[in-house]
Amino acid sequence: MTASLPLVRVEALAPQFAERAEAWASRLGLPGHADEAEFALQLGESGLQLQLLGAQAPGPVRVDFIEGGAAHRRQFGGGSGQMIAKAVGIQPGIRPRVLDATAGLGRDAFVLATLGCEMILFERQPLVAALLEDGLARGREDAEVRPIVERMCLRQGNAIELMRQWQGEPPQVIYLDPMFPHREKSALVKKEMRLFRPFVGDDLDAGALLEQALALASHRVVVKRPRKAPAVDGPKPGYSLEGKSSRYDIYPKKKLLPAGQ
Repeated sequence: MTASLPLVRVEALAPQFAERAEAWASRLGLPGHADEAEFALQLGESGLQLQLLGAQAPGPVRVDFIEGGAAHRRQFGGGSGQMIAKAVGIQPGIRPRVLDATAGLGRDAFVLATLGCEMILFERQPLVAALLEDGLARGREDAEVRPIVERMCLRQGNAIELMRQWQGEPPQVIYLDPMFPHREKSALVKKEMRLFRPFVGDDLDAGALLEQALALASHRVVVKRPRKAPAVDGPKPGYSLEGKSSRYDIYPKKKLLPAGQ
């Protein structure tokens, strides 16, 4: 995590959102007014969004499971033939219970929930978790998306601690997508990456995250990596699935079987 986080203020984009914006400010411990703020957490018609302030700032980032990329992937994403589906072990009759311990903006979890997996989501950065919580709440208001987001249960907190404190039946699969250390020449062009890196930093504890995941998962752990990145520190993966830009390192523990077997 970074040593000092940028200053964020909370603002309503219209008067009718003022009360809810104040509630978010109070809950997150953020000011409602701060001229020196670098970012604004804004609440408006489209929900909660994070906006970098300044002349050359890109547009805001929000979580939207109803329209845009999530909708396109829901309708045309390739179903259980997608590499992420193969990585977590989706097969005919097999829809594993998955813990996404590095949920971020929830995109990968939404894909797996769309395919029928029951998902637990952990996100440790409070601002990112707030955006995700808001996106899930709006998703529940849409008739088509509601059944999907109802398979997604979010908890905000440190994934290593939450996994240590896990009660009850463990997840069959734990999915990890740790932030990869930034190199100046890497093509960090994605708006969200530029926006969130000051808050999220690099997951320098990825090795500890993997260790805890391997201790908890009943069947397998899956780690998403940039294609050419080294594996996370720790045991070597059993095998990998490689795509154009990403790779899934799979740490198998037990064979996934159809329900009832």
